[in-house]
Order: sequence, then structure tokens, then C-alpha cells
Amino acid sequence: MTQVETQTSENTATRPSPVRIRKLGHIVLQVSDIERSRRFYTEVLNFRVSDRGSNGSVFLTAVGDHHTVALFPSDGAAAEKPAEGAVRLHHFAMQVGSLDELFEIRAFLRERGVPIVWEGRRAMGGHTSVEFLDPDGYHLELYYDMDQIPAGGRSRPASARHPSLEASRDNPKPPTW
Repeated sequence: MTQVETQTSENTATRPSPVRIRKLGHIVLQVSDIERSRRFYTEVLNFRVSDRGSNGSVFLTAVGDHHTVALFPSDGAAAEKPAEGAVRLHHFAMQVGSLDELFEIRAFLRERGVPIVWEGRRAMGGHTSVEFLDPDGYHLELYYDMDQIPAGGRSRPASARHPSLEASRDNPKPPTW
């Protein structure tokens, strides 16, 4: 991975950034087996193939954009998973429509033998989620009910996290303050 150093000078240090992110557009993953990953993302996560690249890449959509996730083939024998604790993508998250959907999703993931690595409500963001691994070990999160912070607003104080979906359902979030 190439490191990029940002140059800072007196002129740029006082100028506020013009970047105004509107949404996370897409993520591109390098995978060890394109067809295995395509099946996982289409059959387990319900994405649909929107396009294929000449290099074997697969573009997947779920929300209307040309692609939400793109899968690119790795360089075969040179492909290695990053060591635990290495600089790497930690995880990416996708929102679902309800807590009931999360219960259904968790049951489906278990039926398919997908490794679940965490479930419950997070203290930071207050959202309820199920977190799991894809076939290459990428950490994915499906969540519901992320706290919303209006412009000029603050995050609510962190509350205790709940270590299961059941605990999240039985201990609803307090109203946003």
C-alpha cells in the first residue's frame, strides 16, 4: 500500500476544507475467488450484479447506484490476508430497515454457516447490529437505528452496549436528546 503524506503550509492550514461528503458511494474489495465472493454477496446479502469488467471484476448494486460494492480479483498466489492488527480495512456497514430484519438476518446467516463476530447495540452511535465475515475475512456490519446528529448537534452520551440482539430489543434506546 502506498503511503501519502499531506503537505501543510501556513496558507492551507487556515483555509477550511471544501470537501462536503454527501454519502459513502461504494467500496471496492480485492478478493481471492471472484465467483465465491459473487455468490456470497448475491445469495447471502441480496446484491445484484450490475456489470462485469474485462479484468474479471464484478460490480454489485443494492441501492440504485451503478455499484455499491465492486469485487476485483487478487493476484492469485500473491494474495495474503493482512495480519491481525495490520493496517487494513476494519469493516464496512450497511443499513437495514428494522430490528426485526436484523433478527431474521441473524437466523439466515447462522443457517448459512456465516461466521458472526458480534451482535447487539454499540455504545458509540447507539445502533443495533450484526457483524460477520465474508469468504475472504472482510468484516461486514448490518445495522439499524444509528443515532442522527443534526448540524451543530452533539452525540448523546455513550450508554452501555448490549451483547445480543435480544438485549437490544429488551432495552430500547432512550429518545434522542
